[in-house]
Amino acid sequence: MRGKGLIICLVIIGAAAVGYRWLPSYYNPFAPLSLDDPPGKITQFKLRRLTPEHCETLLSQANDSKLIRTQTVADSGGECPLVDVVRVRDFGRVGLSSSFLASCPLALSAALYIHQQAQPLTQRMMGSRLTRVDHFGSFACRNIYHRQDARRSEHASAQALDISGFQLADGQKITVLQGWKNARTQPWLKAMLSASCGYFGNGLGPEYNKAHANHFHLGMRGYGYCP
Repeated sequence: MRGKGLIICLVIIGAAAVGYRWLPSYYNPFAPLSLDDPPGKITQFKLRRLTPEHCETLLSQANDSKLIRTQTVADSGGECPLVDVVRVRDFGRVGLSSSFLASCPLALSAALYIHQQAQPLTQRMMGSRLTRVDHFGSFACRNIYHRQDARRSEHASAQALDISGFQLADGQKITVLQGWKNARTQPWLKAMLSASCGYFGNGLGPEYNKAHANHFHLGMRGYGYCP
């Protein structure tokens, strides 16, 4: 019986090894991230473990594919020094109310979120194409909630974007503040915020606290914290 059990164990191990070898890269958490990887926990895991070099390579590919348009920004000093940040100009066909500064991980996560989730969700649930993302900015040299005794905000290192609303091809302009209270637009806005969890470390909205009543805070800290 011991010999038979050993053979069964070896067969199982062998099958697992063969299966792992032929596992699609997007199901393999240890395979390099690709821009074509579908949203989910594995993609989120890969985004969290990106090296600076790999992130820069993917961001360059995303620019070539017109998922995003960025410009290199010189490093800066001061109380909140910025290193290896870019200026995001747009997300291809989806414009911005203004450009914003972003770390490479934030820019890449935002590009994938807009391309893979925000655009399809908007078309399906609102019946019109997403044309613009409105925001309050990304970089601000301050502590959390502007408290003196708090740690630095993600905004102090351009690691978070505050989205205030969206514009659609049919002329609709929906703000988070008003849209969250509207029975027609709230399901879509909730779906948009929920979908961000697959890309960002945290996604905070109107139901988190009063400070976020008028925007989605999409930041890189954490691992999919979206209350």
